[in-house]
Amino acid sequence: MLASGGLSIPKLGATGFAHDTARRFGLKLTQMRPALVPLTFGGDDLALMQPLAGLGLEVIARCGKRAFREGMLFTHRGLSGPAILQISSVWREGLAITLDLLPGVDATAFLLGRKAARPNAELRTILAEILPQRLAQALVQTGFAPVAIGNQPDRALRRLAEQLKTWRLTPTGTEGYAKAEVTLGGVDTTGLSSRDMRANDLPGLFVIGEAVDVTGWLGGYNFQWAWSSGWCAGMAV
Repeated sequence: MLASGGLSIPKLGATGFAHDTARRFGLKLTQMRPALVPLTFGGDDLALMQPLAGLGLEVIARCGKRAFREGMLFTHRGLSGPAILQISSVWREGLAITLDLLPGVDATAFLLGRKAARPNAELRTILAEILPQRLAQALVQTGFAPVAIGNQPDRALRRLAEQLKTWRLTPTGTEGYAKAEVTLGGVDTTGLSSRDMRANDLPGLFVIGEAVDVTGWLGGYNFQWAWSSGWCAGMAV
């Protein structure tokens, strides 16, 4: 029974033993990559993120058709937190992700409403009502003069609102297996029995847990898969 896990967090003892052994027995493996892992950035994006390291907020992270509404954390290398870890399992090199920094908030209505109600307040002060103060200041500094919101054109406020709701970023990579909670990919499920995890062509061989190409969301799903697949195989032995 191959039950030695995947490649994630090698400092805890993770190795490719299960996958190497599976190959020796002729089992097919799918492409493997770190999953549930922080994303890294470069250039201007990283320059904005690094001073915000340690700051967190709730966002909706999107990539393709998948979206996750959870917490996000700025780091010295990019972005982390549950929303980012979740979307990392969907993201691939070259793809962009989009972030809604104000889930459930009509950003355009908010900004235009504050322009009418508080025309003498600075834009960063207005944004700090609905965003962490450091983030509000950083976003304003990227494209707005430090003037009162009443002096900002409506078109500029609409553009800012769009950025807050659909901040588009292209990661340069991930923090790799050293920080990945799980390994995406592994022994192809088409070569295993869904009833007891037995190899179809080698009845005496079972493969369970993270060694298999099954990856769950955050929240204990991967632990549950390991326990459940192990139970199924154990009951069949």
